[in-house]
Amino acid sequence: MPAQIPWLEPRDPFPPPSSAWGPDDPAPGLLAAGGALDVPHLRAAYAQGTFPWFSPGQPILWWAPDPRMVLPVAEFKLHRSLRRTLQAFRARPDCEVRVDTDFRSVITACATKERQGQAGTWIVPAMVEAYTELHAAGLAHSVETWVGGRLVGGLYCVALGHAVFGESMFAHATDASKIALAALVGLCRHQGVALIDCQQNTRHLASLGGREIPRAQFLQHMGCAQRQPPLRWQFDPVYWTALLPRNEPSA
Repeated sequence: MPAQIPWLEPRDPFPPPSSAWGPDDPAPGLLAAGGALDVPHLRAAYAQGTFPWFSPGQPILWWAPDPRMVLPVAEFKLHRSLRRTLQAFRARPDCEVRVDTDFRSVITACATKERQGQAGTWIVPAMVEAYTELHAAGLAHSVETWVGGRLVGGLYCVALGHAVFGESMFAHATDASKIALAALVGLCRHQGVALIDCQQNTRHLASLGGREIPRAQFLQHMGCAQRQPPLRWQFDPVYWTALLPRNEPSA
């Protein structure tokens, strides 16, 4: 029988990540349920490498998986097709990357995007509101792909100092979310961020250079990173040069 998951009252602290369910339990990485979905709780959760993830009709569920999927920004794989896409995007005057200009639209698009093999979304309305408040507090950010004055793709993330936690992406045009991710990687490289948290392992993230690391290693890194000064959340074209020259075309 697995250990019982703690039920959190709104004022209760989070249990340590090491107490999360293990690989032989029904839901590996599950840490706790309940609590509150607000700015103080989200900040406290991310500070210890914990995040909320639950479906409609479920209580708030908090997770701290082991191992943890991360994207080392120095290992980002800029495949030949994406390189061509970025070069074409940069050459068009009606194409631009923006940061934090329409966070609510980005998270709403992520919440409503249909995903293969999934019924519904974990970005429930309460999550949209909570992360929008986190954005207003300066702790959640959107990286956006715009073409012809229209938002066509993007992602949102949480950041504590130099600790960057990726959340979700969407695309209404081919490769629009990959362009936003490449822009985030360039921004992180330029400002000395080593890892972007990806939470869960997916084939897509692995194809772009993501890999799993032990939770203890992840927590040690993110603990140090969040003590660094906050990043400058604005996109400068120089960030492309922090990305493109370091990658040779690949298949």
